[in-house]
Amino acid sequence: MALVVSPYMKIYRRFKPHLLMVLAQIGYAFLYFITDASFNHGMNPHVFVTYRHIVGGLVMFPFAYFLERKARPKLTLALFMEIFVISLLGVSLTLNMYFASLKYTSSSFVTSIANTIPSLTFLIAVILRMEALDVRNPRGIAKLLGTLISLAGVITMTSYKGPAIQSFSGASQHIRSNFVHKSWTKGSILVIASCITWSIWYIMQGITLKKYPAQLSLTTWINCIGAAQSAVFTVIIQHKRAAWRITYNNDFLSIIYAGVVCSGITIFIQLWCTKQKGPVFVTMFSPLATALVAILAYFILGEKLHIGRIVGAVIIIIGLYLVLWGKDRDQNHFKSQEQPTVISDDQKEPKMQVGSSAERQVLQMDLEEKDKTDG
Repeated sequence: MALVVSPYMKIYRRFKPHLLMVLAQIGYAFLYFITDASFNHGMNPHVFVTYRHIVGGLVMFPFAYFLERKARPKLTLALFMEIFVISLLGVSLTLNMYFASLKYTSSSFVTSIANTIPSLTFLIAVILRMEALDVRNPRGIAKLLGTLISLAGVITMTSYKGPAIQSFSGASQHIRSNFVHKSWTKGSILVIASCITWSIWYIMQGITLKKYPAQLSLTTWINCIGAAQSAVFTVIIQHKRAAWRITYNNDFLSIIYAGVVCSGITIFIQLWCTKQKGPVFVTMFSPLATALVAILAYFILGEKLHIGRIVGAVIIIIGLYLVLWGKDRDQNHFKSQEQPTVISDDQKEPKMQVGSSAERQVLQMDLEEKDKTDG
């Protein structure tokens, strides 16, 4: 007896990757505030990256070991080196540059520049032919136009502030930071470089998942190898033992939160969605974190919200919708092409009837000839 799937379950299965990516961006949005507070207090960003992924690796290891014991493929030397490069691009190199840029600039500036990752990932994926782009049909036009619109929204948020909206009076606390960001030029170079390596990281995830489809195990490997790489890098540039000490309560909480939520759960979500929908789909949700940071900063922290950020966020969401619409139509189109031609039972039955009828006629003729011979 066939199971009847409710329409609500069908909707949930269809939009499950979308929901998971929205939740991932909510997790990232809170991370910006927590880490910004820790860095303002004096925590070393490179030490933070190391501790964060140690926690992420420890949290994900039991799940990977027990749940994927049979599904985990054999780890060859070539595959290990590939994961090593992924960890370098996605953890030790990228995040160290990213959080260092946060120290030199501001959380709002860094998140705005990071929104170029979807456009860069889309461009690289098209060049490597990992993303189909046919400008002769509406699907391809929607993806290309949506990417350009999202990029325009990023530029709007970054370059145009506009009039400021009065701070929300009901905010739990109003930020008056005494921390002075020292070098905006150095910070800008670091965040742009991190965006490029981050885009390559998303592309490599899609390639590696075809060879190593165990997402929990891959998440654990990325955290463990990335933590080791970051530790070596931090020891080289930071010689003071005091930098490794956690003396502020918020530092400990930020490490636990970043390790469990962002390095553990969120990376696993991204890998799962990359396997289901591709790297471009995953990166197209990253601009939502910027909008969430602005909204949370306004209502919770009492920061001023500028019209330019609101307009840019709306433009980004419009572009995101177009890209997702184009990818959804692409997926439906490819599924319809992959379905084999099925011959129904009604079509098969007449042929069987003709064959059996002919056999009966031959048998009848043989019997008649045998009767004549006997007679």
